[in-house]
Amino acid sequence: MTDTTDITDLLLSRIRDVPDHPMQGVTFKDITPLLADPAAFAALTGALADLCVRNGATKVVGLEARGFILGAPAALRAGLGFIPVRKAGKLPGATLSQAYDLEYGSAEIEVHAEDLAAGDRVMVIDDVLATGGTAEASLRLIRRAGAEVAGVAVLMELGFLGGRERLIPALDGAPLEALLTV
Repeated sequence: MTDTTDITDLLLSRIRDVPDHPMQGVTFKDITPLLADPAAFAALTGALADLCVRNGATKVVGLEARGFILGAPAALRAGLGFIPVRKAGKLPGATLSQAYDLEYGSAEIEVHAEDLAAGDRVMVIDDVLATGGTAEASLRLIRRAGAEVAGVAVLMELGFLGGRERLIPALDGAPLEALLTV
């Protein structure tokens, strides 16, 4: 087996399917067993850090909330700063905000205005790419702050939800890397 196959198998073996959560007919992909396993969490952190370095990132943005859990250790391992992108109203001080549409309604995310600047190359990290709405909004927010997008990295992509197709135009040539596609 190759190293890629080894990490893929390790990560997949630590993700638990929870049927009918949060609603009937949905199978939730629970990453808490992966986080509880130090070897699996270290392998995931290393893979995400490698993506940051390979794509020339200077900062990491983690999307609330599981993107914080994955992005902060990856940033630290890669020697980069970490910036949380939060739901509206959670950050004190001056913020930049970006609204986006959800399947039923809308939402808004924010970042501290001073945390991103021209010259920054930002890797966005999250646990799952589903429909792509939050990731797309984060790319707009990063560019509005004057920074460049180095790419988007996720633990897993739910390919059947079409998030990649939605994100491709917003990436504007930056890579989208999913360690797993389910």
